[in-house]
Amino acid sequence: MEDDAVRTGSSGLSDGGETIAVSEEADEISPDDVCVLIPTLNEAATIADVIEGFRDEGYANVLVVDGDSTDGTREIARDHGADVLVQSGDGKGQAVREALEHITVPYVLMLDGDGTYDPADADTMLEPLSRGYEHVIGNRFAEMDDDAMRALNGFGNRMINRAFGFVHGANYEDILSGYRAFTVESFKRLSLDSDGFTIETELAVECVKHGVETTVVPVSYSARPDESETNLHPVKDGGTILLALYSLAKTNNPLFYFGSLGVTGILSGGLIAMYVLWEWVQYHQSHEVMALASAAAILLGVQLLMFGVLSDMLVTLHREQRRRLERIARDDRNE
Repeated sequence: MEDDAVRTGSSGLSDGGETIAVSEEADEISPDDVCVLIPTLNEAATIADVIEGFRDEGYANVLVVDGDSTDGTREIARDHGADVLVQSGDGKGQAVREALEHITVPYVLMLDGDGTYDPADADTMLEPLSRGYEHVIGNRFAEMDDDAMRALNGFGNRMINRAFGFVHGANYEDILSGYRAFTVESFKRLSLDSDGFTIETELAVECVKHGVETTVVPVSYSARPDESETNLHPVKDGGTILLALYSLAKTNNPLFYFGSLGVTGILSGGLIAMYVLWEWVQYHQSHEVMALASAAAILLGVQLLMFGVLSDMLVTLHREQRRRLERIARDDRNE
């Protein structure tokens, strides 16, 4: 299993370079300690097979969080032995947060209810948790069916993963994967606000931000059954995810966030200044208002750059302090 799991992202370093315990040897996780969490919205065509697939693998604790489906998803889930919770709000992110308030076991295995993920990969997903990892991402691109993802979706996914690596400094290979395994304790350390499909993006960013030990494992990914309709809109949702990546950099990578705004201001002011200078040299025509706008843009850009540097220093200090406190808390629990 160690050869298959790719450790990425968080270095696992605590204060003073002390490494968070991640063992080569696994302590077996009992299926009774795992809640299979399935957010759903109109998944009547597939939810029964998904639930039965996990029951065949020995995972009987299945929680379906339904977003007020109109096709009988809840009734089918109950008939196949799952606990069903009707979420009070809208969106996958809200469903996940609400579900965690009802889970009493230490481990969660989360996936979509559309039949694209294989319950047989459950042990692969959970095994890293038994060695000390806190969050596991299933990499769909490792074993993906040829017709499982349209070319546009595949291109968008890869672009988003590269953007995540560039902005947030971690390579999680497939941050949009809906197949996740994590400890309840690590989830409670995260600050999650997303209500919709950006929950996976926010989870990845928060794992980097809070130093959650994260690894990636290969999983199979199948095409969505013909009778099951997707709730995703590639262009709209892709743009929303990219915007979320940039917005979340405000607290995770403020130097990039404010620095990019600062550079934009400086370049914009510089271009205006060049135009004003050109008009003066060539035609002896002055543009006082444009000159003032240019100076204001450059000044604002410089200030944003400085603010980004200072914010980055504060975030780094805060992160180190938080990890020191978390290390102390872990030591106290182990005593």
